[in-house]
Amino acid sequence: MNPNWAEENLQTIRTLMERSALYRRALAPIMLFAGVMGVLAAVSGLLFHLDSMPAFGALWLSTAAIVVVGALLITRRQALKDHDPFWSPPTRRVTQALLPPLLAGLCIGGGLLIVCNYGVELYVSLIWVLFYGCALHAAGFFMPHGIKLFGWLFMAAACALFSVVMFQEIQFGIYEVYGHWVMGFFFGVLHLTYGAYLYLTEKGKRAE
Repeated sequence: MNPNWAEENLQTIRTLMERSALYRRALAPIMLFAGVMGVLAAVSGLLFHLDSMPAFGALWLSTAAIVVVGALLITRRQALKDHDPFWSPPTRRVTQALLPPLLAGLCIGGGLLIVCNYGVELYVSLIWVLFYGCALHAAGFFMPHGIKLFGWLFMAAACALFSVVMFQEIQFGIYEVYGHWVMGFFFGVLHLTYGAYLYLTEKGKRAE
């Protein structure tokens, strides 16, 4: 084993543990921003009836792109405020953990949107929720413990909803467009809730 590689990994793990509180503080504005954008996207999709495959995909993929850019800007601002390098070894570790599930969800969900002409927006939503939960769980090994639990919530809920939807279609032939509702709840309401929780608990800790 390369001693330099082992030393670098040990230093990265130590840095992640030392900065756990810092990453927790940085998560609050990111989650709140993501939640606001998720709610706005869901409301836009419902108001303007963006239910076709191209419209649904364009709305939510563009929203995801805006959230990613916003999260990077918030993280960069936090790093500059604390005099830390933006692209540090811990940041690379978290990014490497997030990328595989997110790319898998993008490819599978995006592929369904391209191939199918109608009726898969709910399934695409559940696929994105599932893989996003996997990404949060993977990143949770390098971030505060709550992120792993948040990821489990996404994964468990996606699997449960997928089972319910399949049962309804097979047994009763019921299908309605719930894609925007699902996306708005998971990527909007839940992010706002978690962001508010992080903000309030961190504020309480500072007051102690």
